[in-house]
Amino acid sequence: MLRSEHSADDGPADASGRAPRAPHAPQPTLDRLAALVENTRAAGLTVTTEITGERRPLPPGVELSAYRIVQEALSNVLRHAPGATAHVTLAYGPRALRVEVVNTAPTREAPPSAGAGHGLLGMRERAVMLGGTLTAGPWSGRGYRVEARLPVTAPSATDPLPQDGTA
Repeated sequence: MLRSEHSADDGPADASGRAPRAPHAPQPTLDRLAALVENTRAAGLTVTTEITGERRPLPPGVELSAYRIVQEALSNVLRHAPGATAHVTLAYGPRALRVEVVNTAPTREAPPSAGAGHGLLGMRERAVMLGGTLTAGPWSGRGYRVEARLPVTAPSATDPLPQDGTA
């Protein structure tokens, strides 16, 4: 909560590359996923999407977190895997939304990143805040995979926290 959050779709970037935050802009939801994917394609990344299950409105925190996790994962692919392709999956289940972003191996060396390095941490914090999990790591050889499971109902106070290291 202490880190500021800048979004690639919050407005045009300034000279530092950061997007200014509109003071009263509504928070994005999964309804804006197509626009996010189009913006990412315009930045040079080939992205495909897949939506399974019964698409329905979700709690606002789940909608925002799912959108931001996809946004950050795609941003990481652009930054750290030049020439890779990405696939975004949203799987609507009866009790949870599964968000997955996988990418192929980069085709060329990534330039040094000046980022603060809070992307994966922020994604994990969003998932855990909702009682969900996030895993991230190498996938299929040299690619990378980010997967979040976000409950669509609030966990009860007696539900145990994950103990498998995924939080």
